[in-house]
Amino acid sequence: MMTGLIAAGVLLAGATGAQAETRVTYKSAKAGTSYYQMGVELAEAMKAGTDGGVILTVEESQGSVQNVMEAAVRPGNYVFTTPPALVGAAQKGAGPFKDKGNPKFDEIRALFPIPSLTMHFVMRADAGVQSFADLEGKTILLGKGSFGANEGAKYVEMFGLKDKVKIADAELGNAASALKNRQIDGFVTAGSFPAPNVTEAAASTGISLVSMTEEQVAETKRTRLVIPAGTYAGVDTDTVTTSLPVVAYATTAMDDDTAYTLTKTFWTKKAEMGESAAWWKAVSPDLLSNVTGKLHPGALRYYEEAGVAVPDSLR
Repeated sequence: MMTGLIAAGVLLAGATGAQAETRVTYKSAKAGTSYYQMGVELAEAMKAGTDGGVILTVEESQGSVQNVMEAAVRPGNYVFTTPPALVGAAQKGAGPFKDKGNPKFDEIRALFPIPSLTMHFVMRADAGVQSFADLEGKTILLGKGSFGANEGAKYVEMFGLKDKVKIADAELGNAASALKNRQIDGFVTAGSFPAPNVTEAAASTGISLVSMTEEQVAETKRTRLVIPAGTYAGVDTDTVTTSLPVVAYATTAMDDDTAYTLTKTFWTKKAEMGESAAWWKAVSPDLLSNVTGKLHPGALRYYEEAGVAVPDSLR
């Protein structure tokens, strides 16, 4: 994915009179991605929020499947981020985990949600596109190989647009300039919002976002999400779209106090993180409804103390 994960190995200092220090290896996404940057921001927040008691070291990852696989073999306290569906698949030995089942997958426990991977259908403001039906005859850039590219191609077919839109043969990294130069009418991207490439396009060209109907959202079988009005320059109405939730998980090898501290510090520092990186503003306790599996007992302790409604299925 497009996506990202967190791994955490813990070392507690035991000398009398010395401050206990928790060492956490944060297994993230590929370097240079938004999810890797989130890892850096989270590391800074954990250090500040615990007065140096929790130290995260960000480690690059090749993706969420690798992150889940490592839950079966990493010693000590391990935290990782992944779409919840992959945890369910691992526990069932399905999908990318077919013939790779491991009882250790049953020991995976959730901590907290992080920004979701959000679908954006970005159009040049003067392209006159308000709905998916308006895409007919337009040239759009999907990119290649990513979650957003695959999902975008699926929606084009699902909503009756196959052979009615022209798919540009170019890399997604060129999307903003291609839009500005009128080589394309729009592009599809998936990322936590505000997505840097969408922000760039809004500032340099002027954009609109295609909003889905409730029926279209239901047809995709993805999680509904609203990009609030004002997230991008010139987009003054809410945009209904779909998303792939992403959650930070640990395993039962993590002690309850460490899980409690990580979870409490995340929520305590979230608003401050959102002041410098707006994608954190999209995270709320409501996203716990997307979690697959159970919460870590230490995380559950925090949510109960904070008065957060936790679905019975997560207890």
